[in-house]
Formats: sequence, C-alpha cells, structure tokens
Amino acid sequence: MKVGLVSAYDYAHPGGVTEHVRHLAAGLRRRGHDVTVFAPCSDKEVAERDSDFVRVGRPFPIPMHGSVARITVSLHLTNRIKHYVRDGGFDVLHYHEPLMPVLPVTALRLSRTCNVGTFHAFARSNVGYYYGKPLLKRYVRRLHARIAVSNPAREFVRHYFPGDYRVIPNGIDVKRFQNQAPYPDLRDGMCNLLFVGRLEYRKGLGYLLRAFAQLKPQYPNLRLIIVGDGPLRRWYGNFLARKQLDDVVMAGYVPASELPRYYASCDIFCSPATGDESFGIVLLEAMASGKPIVATSIDGFREVLTHGRDGLLVERKSRRQLSYALQTLINNPALRQEMGQAGLVKARRYDWERVIDEVTDVYRQALDQAQPAPSVRLEPSLSSR
Repeated sequence: MKVGLVSAYDYAHPGGVTEHVRHLAAGLRRRGHDVTVFAPCSDKEVAERDSDFVRVGRPFPIPMHGSVARITVSLHLTNRIKHYVRDGGFDVLHYHEPLMPVLPVTALRLSRTCNVGTFHAFARSNVGYYYGKPLLKRYVRRLHARIAVSNPAREFVRHYFPGDYRVIPNGIDVKRFQNQAPYPDLRDGMCNLLFVGRLEYRKGLGYLLRAFAQLKPQYPNLRLIIVGDGPLRRWYGNFLARKQLDDVVMAGYVPASELPRYYASCDIFCSPATGDESFGIVLLEAMASGKPIVATSIDGFREVLTHGRDGLLVERKSRRQLSYALQTLINNPALRQEMGQAGLVKARRYDWERVIDEVTDVYRQALDQAQPAPSVRLEPSLSSR
C-alpha cells in the first residue's frame, strides 16, 4: 500500500504529533508499505536525511492553546501540494490534525484518493472550530475514516463535527525504554524526581518547583531533574535562584536517543500539567521505564493512569496535593516498585505494533469506501525539497 502521512507541524521540532508520525511511518515501512511523510521543516539537514520525507513550506511559531504550534502559513503552496497529492499515486493519505492550516487542510481539499484523519488535540474550546465550522465541516466529510488518539480528543472534535471516530492511542516503543543504563552521576544515592516536557505554563512545572521547595528541607537527599526547554526557562531559573534551591538539574533539550537514560535515572516521574493534554505520552514513557508516576487528574492523563495502581493522580494546580503524593512515594520504596511494575505491564498494551495493526485496519476499511487513485511512481522532481 502506498501511504502519504501529512502533518501540520515542524518535522525538525520535537513534539507529540511529530513523534507519532515518525514512529507510524517507520512501523508501516517495516511491514512493507511505501510511506512518504509531508510536513514543514525548519532544518534542511533533517529534511535531507530522510529520502522518504518531503518538505512542504517553512514553519512559523503560532501561539495556540497555551503552547506554540510551528506550522506553515504560506498560501502559495497550493499548486505544489496539488502536485504531490494528485500525482503521487497514493492509496491512502493520512492527515494528522486534518483541519490545521495550511498543509493538511489544503491537501485534504485537493485529494482525490482515500482520506484518513487523526485528531490529536484536546482543549476546552476552539475558536477556529467554532467560527470555521460551516466551512470546515465540508472538509471533515471528505474523510473516509476518522481517528482520535483518546476519548478526550474524540469528544472534543465530536463536539464540533459529530460522527464516528475510532480511538487509537499513541504508541510507545517499550523496548527502547527498558534495560537502559542510568547516568552514573545521577545514581549517587539521592532520590530523583523527573520532569519531562516543554517549559511553558500548561505543563505545570511551576507547581512542581514549589512542591520541591516545600519538600527539600525535609528530604535533603531529594533531587529534581528537569528535561526540556521553552519560553519559561529563564523564569524558572530565576525562581530557583531566588529560592536558593540546590540539587535541581536543568538538562535542557535532550535528544530522543538520550531520553530513556533520564527515565532510568529517576525514582519518581512527575507531570503536573494543568490541562489541554489529549494523551499522556510522557506517562507511557515513564511506565515503559518501570517508574511510578505522580500526575494531575486531567482528562488526557486519566485515560492512561489508574490512580493507586500505576501512579497517583492529584488535583491540578494543587501544590499541597502534589507535595503529599510525592512524599507518599518518597517514603515508600516498595510502593514505588509495585507501581512501576504495574505501569510496565500497562505500557505493553500501547506497543507500536498493536497501534499499527489498528491503523492498517482503518486503512482497509476506508479503502472499501473510496476509489483510490492508481499507484504511480513519484518522479524525481517531485521529491525535491
């Protein structure tokens, strides 16, 4: 099967949708499918490294839902996109966030083949969906199958565009997070808390820093490891300086290849996000590493974490509950071990091979409803960056 994966987001920038697309493409190729990824890309080297990747436009940072979306907003790409989607001979075009400008929604409008859309986002509301509904519903009707990565994501998009959405979760490469060697300088007898995420308000790191400041005098051997970068890095650094907090490691951006070793180096993983998370991929990474979790009780996290079994859920924006939950696990190594093992068992249910089984099943069902374009080889000129 010839499949085109269309993503709105900068392929060179780490993010949940981009990682999802990258793993999905690799898994489909392992099964013998011919896969091309279309996305904007800010790094020419990244674009040139993958012969099955086509760079479409340059991304620009756009504030969205308390974060920053790096998408292309050029309106001059229509002819180029039309060339790819109509002349590429794809059996299936799979759009990730199909209603995002400009690439996915334009490709969907111009496509003459089988269209599948995955909706990743979750938010309390969406102004674009609300005001654009009369126009966008015509694009949604062009999808032969619709996927949502979680129940919260499904309910969110279904509020604006009713219909059938099959829930297929994000995947995790469990083997990548197992049997990893911790960093020796971080396994020195201290109890390590780990945060992984973009340094922006909605990820809730500020609440964890305040909880850490409260716990540190009582637990001198407590250390906080922060993996990630973002617009609030300087603010958090100033907070640490004002509070004169020791034993906080600001690791910054960490390549995906090194991330499993940070999980292996921690005793407790903490994700205090304040909302708008459709799925807890970082929770799955911690589970695959066999680590217990403290996380906020938000929709996307409740989808993954069972309170009292593989971690502890606390009220969002509650430093008191966050501190108490962390203290519970700090004081109880046996409970940490038990929860970590339960999480590992659960993580295996989300293995990428299972996810790809479900996605290819959706492709087959969608093809039954659509008349796919004939499979033809892309000319060399079409793969120019």
